[in-house]
Amino acid sequence: MVAVGVHVSIAGSIDRAVDRAQKLGCDTFQIFTRNPRGWRFKDLTPEQVEKFITKIERSGIYPPVAHAPYLPNPASPKEDVYSRSVDALASEIARCSTLHIPYLVTHLGSHLGTGTKGGLMRIISAVNTAIGAFEEARPEWGGSVMLLLENTAGTKNSVGGRFEEIGQIIDGVERDDLVGVCFDTCHAFAAGYELRTADTLDATMARFDEAIGLDRLKLVHLNDSKGGLNSRLDRHEHIGMGYIREDGFRVILHHDAIRKLPMILETPVDDRRDDVGNIRVARMLAEG
Repeated sequence: MVAVGVHVSIAGSIDRAVDRAQKLGCDTFQIFTRNPRGWRFKDLTPEQVEKFITKIERSGIYPPVAHAPYLPNPASPKEDVYSRSVDALASEIARCSTLHIPYLVTHLGSHLGTGTKGGLMRIISAVNTAIGAFEEARPEWGGSVMLLLENTAGTKNSVGGRFEEIGQIIDGVERDDLVGVCFDTCHAFAAGYELRTADTLDATMARFDEAIGLDRLKLVHLNDSKGGLNSRLDRHEHIGMGYIREDGFRVILHHDAIRKLPMILETPVDDRRDDVGNIRVARMLAEG
């Protein structure tokens, strides 16, 4: 049995995300802890925190996962954006710690044409600074939150489309015990990693292991792709309706390095299929 869930809304109050996850039949779920499209946010109230933690404990859903907001760009050469991005990352680690959320997924951003090497150095510095700032402010936190670096689709100027780039970031992080990886199937496929047969998936995961280490793999974003192999197109599709297809997901969902991990679907919701439908298809392919 695989642990599958979706990204759910926190509208109304953050604890309502747990209610929504339960209603959808999730084993795990993902949220934004605040507005993902703005820099400003409200602090969590003690009542909100208590309700969220209590509902998680009673629901049996685990793990809850947080995704960092969209605006931060830790690879940015622009000092104002970079500074705000580091602050946002540190604040998200703090919010996850308060909410007892063990995983925080972050995009790695864009170097905006200044080059991958410079972008990698900016990200390494951002992660070190954010973790360091939080540890200094709250030394009692005990490393309860792991930052998960998400692989990208290899779009123009993005960082993290190659496994080797993620490996280089982790190598440069001082507290590397607090850093893992979120593997997005759509992004990997669009970046040129073949996943659709047992042999090619084995080869891809062997490359992951060599560049990063399979012990770093903590979470999967299970998404089909609207673009073909190596298309560099970051467009998610319903499970089995894109270029990875049902046969590809059957292979993915039976791979030993993937099957045991929590999986978050970030698939569309439209007249073709909703979240419940995608969860059902994922479970069917995992069991078949």
